[in-house]
Amino acid sequence: MAQRAISGNLDLAEKIRYRRNELHLTIEEAAKRAGVGTKTWSRYEAGESIRHDKCKGVCKALNWMRLPVAEEEENLFDVADYHNHDSWSKYLEDNFGEIAAISFSIGSDILLDYIEQDLEELSKLPKGTHIGQLGASYLRSLLPMQFLLNYDYEFLYIMKTSLIRLRRHAKLGHEIVAHSVLEELILVLVEEESEFLIESNDNLELDTDWKDWVYDILGDADIDMCFCSNNYLSNDNIYHFSHWYEPHFYCTDN
Repeated sequence: MAQRAISGNLDLAEKIRYRRNELHLTIEEAAKRAGVGTKTWSRYEAGESIRHDKCKGVCKALNWMRLPVAEEEENLFDVADYHNHDSWSKYLEDNFGEIAAISFSIGSDILLDYIEQDLEELSKLPKGTHIGQLGASYLRSLLPMQFLLNYDYEFLYIMKTSLIRLRRHAKLGHEIVAHSVLEELILVLVEEESEFLIESNDNLELDTDWKDWVYDILGDADIDMCFCSNNYLSNDNIYHFSHWYEPHFYCTDN
């Protein structure tokens, strides 16, 4: 699905530039915070359009709740469009509701884009380089910091193929199941990255628990307790990086 965008205009460009200067940020610093390249940020300040999946990063960099755009721009997507999305999940729609299916479609688009951006940058650097060494990486702020040195090209490639497999299962109407820690993490990130666009869309009627679909699939919130607590995870903990690829959950014996 083609990514929609906030139409570029000089008024928005000036507000972005003014806010960046107000925060005493260089273009490089703002771009790094937003998880985009400096050339992309420079285009924003020149009045070019901003893709909707990049709005969250721009707002994060500038400490804005939302972009200061005209009211008609605030309807960030047409819900009907997502029923024909490459990863629309009839399983999620039937079992957890339309918002869950929209969340998966939007969030998986955004996460896949982040992964592909970092893969492209890592491919230009020596083997063993990790995303903490990149000038701009939005994934760096999403993944557990304890294992930062492990997030190299090979890891991101495995993460990409795992996400694509989940998207394929969704499109085919199969049950969405996370068998490994990496798959659990992917689903959690998919939901989190969809929040900004979903909650910014005034056409959606949201329940306070709309985000629970991902934990209903996982069966618990153990991943949050491990990764959001800032506690050190020892090697024998299944959420330690050394176990991320192993099948742990909802597996049957052959």
